[in-house]
Order: sequence, then C-alpha cells, then structure tokens
Amino acid sequence: MNRRNILLGGVAVFGFSAWNMTSGSFFDASRLPGAANAQTADAEVDTSGIVEMVIGNPDSTVEIIEYASFTCPHCATFHAGPFKQLKKEYIDTGKIKFVYREVYFDRFGLWASLVARCGGQAKFFGIADMIYAGQSQWTRAGEPAAIVEELRKIGRLAGMDNDKLEACLQDGEKAQALVAWFQKNSEADDIDSTPSFVINGKKYSNMSYDDMKKIIDEALES
Repeated sequence: MNRRNILLGGVAVFGFSAWNMTSGSFFDASRLPGAANAQTADAEVDTSGIVEMVIGNPDSTVEIIEYASFTCPHCATFHAGPFKQLKKEYIDTGKIKFVYREVYFDRFGLWASLVARCGGQAKFFGIADMIYAGQSQWTRAGEPAAIVEELRKIGRLAGMDNDKLEACLQDGEKAQALVAWFQKNSEADDIDSTPSFVINGKKYSNMSYDDMKKIIDEALES
C-alpha cells in the first residue's frame, strides 16, 4: 500500500487507506483533492517513534485499548459520557490500564491527532477531550484551511503557541508514521468500526457503559 503526500491548508499529511463505514470497505484517501504521486511504501515507514497514549495503572491486570477517530460522532458520544465514568471509577482509581489508539477515516482526523499529540503524553487526553467536545464545530468549519484553524484554536486553548503547533502540523514524517502505525494496529486487532475496544486481548464493538463495566468487573475478579 502506498502513501501519497498531501498539502492542504498549509498542513503536510499523507494519503492512506481507511475504513469506509458506509460501504463497509476500505477506500483510498489519497484520492482526496490535492493528492500527489505515491512516494513511500509501507515497509519503509518507521513507526518506532510513535508513543502509546496511556493513562491509569500500567501494571494493572486489566488493559483496555480504545480504537477511535476524532471525526467519529459515536466516539465523541463515548468520550462525553461513558469515558468520564470509566475514568472516574476505574482509571483514576488505578484499577485498569487504558490505551487510546487513533483510527484515521480522513485527513481531518489525522490533523486532529497531530494537534492532540503536540502537547505530549501529559496533555494528550485533555486535548483529546477538547477535540471531541468541539467536534461538531471544527469538523463543519468549511474548507480544509478553516478546519485546520479551528484545530489550531484548540491547541492554543491547551497552552501551545503558534510556532509549536505549526511544527507539529507540518511534521510530515510524523503524520506518515502515524498512518502506518494505525494500519498495523488495526489490522492486528481486526478493527472495522469505531469506537472499538480490546479488553485483555478480546475485541468488542461499541457498547453501553453498564456492559463495559460488567466485562471489566469480571476481568478484575478473575
């Protein structure tokens, strides 16, 4: 699978294949306007520098990996409600280890990821909350340049200056590595929808908080 360099709104990103929830198949996002010629093959992409975003107890016997997209409305709903309960009852109390992995349906989700990761692991989850809270606004801002500016505003609210944000948004190598990392993870865990959860190695689709709580409690007791 090939990458294609895209430069839109002053932001360098790379085309990639992503899951199309409507058709239930993968589409080639490199066909988005502005795509250039294929440049780098998957095998050449180094993903070793991508940091896992983790909160909670790293030594817990229960690990939850969430696969989510910053442009996914169901993911925003999860983070507005169930995630807050999960954080209060299980993450902040040190009962579980929680890992967040981005899924990229489109370039906008990738740009959001670059902004969220710009503050490092310490700020990631706080910025992610802001991105999800404002999802209906920034995703509908209009042209790509307007969407990027809305994401910059979120970054500035999180305490980052313009120079830092531009450096993160212009980091094409990081963007390419994130896409390759996403593809590797999603294929390994057979992810075909968002949000999806891998709890102690077993995949689950989106569920109510009560159902998730039951699974977690059973895992803690085993």
